[in-house]
This record gives sequence, C-alpha cells and structure tokens, in this order.
Amino acid sequence: RPTKGDVFYRGERVFKQTDKKVALFRNKNVGFVFQFHHLLPEFTAVENVMMPLLIGGGDKITARKMAEEMLDDVGLTGRLSHKPGELSGGEQQRVAIARALIHLPDVLLADEPTGNLDTQTGSEVFDLLLRLNREKGITMIIVTHNERLAGQMKRRLKMVDGMVYEDSGPGPAPEGIYRG
Repeated sequence: RPTKGDVFYRGERVFKQTDKKVALFRNKNVGFVFQFHHLLPEFTAVENVMMPLLIGGGDKITARKMAEEMLDDVGLTGRLSHKPGELSGGEQQRVAIARALIHLPDVLLADEPTGNLDTQTGSEVFDLLLRLNREKGITMIIVTHNERLAGQMKRRLKMVDGMVYEDSGPGPAPEGIYRG
C-alpha cells in the first residue's frame, strides 16, 4: 500500500479494497520483473511461469500450455525443463519476464530488469521488453539507471533524490515502439 497518495485503476481506488481483492488485482492486472529473477530454484522454467496461473486457480493443462507459449515468445522453447541453476542469467531473466506476462497484464512494472546482466545480455533483455510491449500492447514502467536503454522509451521521467527532475513528455514514440 502506498505511504502517500492514491492508486487508481479504471476509475477505482485500488488500495481502498480488501487485501484479498488487492492481491487478486495484482495477480491479474500487474506483472512484476525485478533485478534479480526470484525464480523458485526447485521448479523448472515452465513450472515457474505456470505459477501465477495456478495460484489464481487455473487448471494445470491450460497453465502449462500458456507457459510454454510464453516461454516460446521469449525465445526459450528449448529450455522448458531446465531449472534456474541450469540457465544463464539472461535466460533466468527471460523466464521471469514470461512469468510476469503470463496473465497478459495491463501493466508491467520492471525494477532494473537489466541491472544484474552484462551489457550484451542486458540489451537483449531490453529489446525483448520493447518487442513484447509492441506486440502485446502492455504498458511498461521500467526503472533503470542505464540512460542509453532509457533513451529508447516513449516517455522518460528522470528522478533525483526521489523527485522528478526531468520529464520527456509523452511526445512521439520512436519508430516501432507501441504507441498505446
């Protein structure tokens, strides 16, 4: 819950609802990707991606099919049965992205999704996020210290000491970026 202000979604105050409804809202409408993948080490890639659907009450067969499709979308078709320890850092992050997008949420919140990766892998993961934004129409809010990557975004807010320092404004999107 926010310490200050309100969060509105489709005209409703999200955090005025019960904890159970807020959790359901997050599970269905918001995807999260963190700097560290937070995958469950005892589960395979496909099982990690299935998890949000199963937690939300989905059936195993449908969840597996959707997880396999999402892993295909992020280029990991051949790695479905691998556990996180058997995947590279970039592959682990792509599994985390697939898990975050399994519900096709309206919004993806990504906190330094490339911060723990080498430059080349970080660029590949960022390109993946941009492609998924374009193809699936999911709004993405990405926190990054990488100004080169941030420069590819339609809108940029630069913050210093917790305050908005610069706002690029909505302006035209770079070529090929989703224009929502």
